[in-house]
Amino acid sequence: MPEITINLAAGRSKEVKKALMYDVTQAVMKNCNVPADAVVVQIVEAPLTDKMKGGETFEERAKK
Repeated sequence: MPEITINLAAGRSKEVKKALMYDVTQAVMKNCNVPADAVVVQIVEAPLTDKMKGGETFEERAKK
């Protein structure tokens, strides 16, 4: 059973996350030759204050 974990900065809508998980499921089904019910996709979200890139938190980067 393929299991995929996606790490994201928080803030995307439920609809966006569902669409992403659906598309990933479809790709795994196609490339691993497995049915949809064998694929597990999980999104792990980090608050913008808990994620940093280039020495700035994502919260600081969003304010620019």
